[in-house]
Amino acid sequence: MLELRSRDHAEKRVRAGVLEQGTTDTLVEAAVGERLLREGLPHRGIELRYGGAGHRIAFEKLVPGRAITVYGQQEVVKDLIAARLADGGDLRFDVDDVALHAIDTDHPYLTFGGERLDCDFIAGCDGFHGVSRPSIPEGVLTEYEREYPFAWLGILARVKPSAEELIYARTERGFALHSMRSPEISRFYLQVAADEDIAEWPDDRIWAELKARLETVPGFVLATGEIIDKGVTPMRSFVAEPMQYGRLFLAGDAAHIVPPTGAKGLNLAVADVRQLTKALVHRYETGSDELLDGYSKACLKRVWRAQHFSWWMTTLLHTFDSDDAYGHRLQLSYLDYVTSSEAAARTLAENYVGLPYGSLE
Repeated sequence: MLELRSRDHAEKRVRAGVLEQGTTDTLVEAAVGERLLREGLPHRGIELRYGGAGHRIAFEKLVPGRAITVYGQQEVVKDLIAARLADGGDLRFDVDDVALHAIDTDHPYLTFGGERLDCDFIAGCDGFHGVSRPSIPEGVLTEYEREYPFAWLGILARVKPSAEELIYARTERGFALHSMRSPEISRFYLQVAADEDIAEWPDDRIWAELKARLETVPGFVLATGEIIDKGVTPMRSFVAEPMQYGRLFLAGDAAHIVPPTGAKGLNLAVADVRQLTKALVHRYETGSDELLDGYSKACLKRVWRAQHFSWWMTTLLHTFDSDDAYGHRLQLSYLDYVTSSEAAARTLAENYVGLPYGSLE
């Protein structure tokens, strides 16, 4: 494994924190879920808050036996690194000048820092700005992209969560999300302008705006505390297909990005790696390239389902053009439908907790 950043950076960078049922099951199956099961926070519902009321989407009723688990992505990374090193894995951090060669042949190889690594296959799990996708010749990939006219300002705070489950709040001031990472650490997001400068958001302003968007139901009081991390995340959707070329296979953000509203980024990456693992095991056990040849097609079914769900959640809950009265009424109408129709609520629930592996095949 070649990683541009340091191990310390990889293990401390704050990212996603909502694991689908399938992601949790995969980590447990891979024998890296012991700490996850011990420290993760299982959630069996979320709240949609709008119009001065909260509406719970009850996973235990709508999708029995399936839930989400709140467990920080950096904690997953720590567990994976520790397990790989314990097995004698060769993990290289602070690696630069990585280049991919001969990926359309049977003998691809990598060069980095004056070294050469000959490979059977290369998994490009190096994110949107990595070297893997740009190594595919021009004209091979078709890219689909959408940018949203807002961003998320996210904070991590040393304060006990003010609710037991995630709260997705739609207000006239913009969207807000109440989440958590542990019983003592909370995670919050605010919809802000796409070009927002984080320097314009001192802690007092952040808490005031979170209170204005979340304290909209009787009796709810938002607890505040020390903010230990904050930043602005752009909102965009991106898919490159196919997700493979020759002996190079793209996975995660190297191939696709979703807005964080649907909590799908990390989970899609795990689904990609699970599919690639299955295909590689099949190849080495049988000598057949059948599953490797079908890797992109198999992954893209789940990718596009998640793309649609993430787009839907984003357009349902965020404030767009303030002059678009028609769009505003459509949002409220659909929120009323989701919170009053069991069928509509089940659609949200089954996509949020993650469709079972095999269901899209």
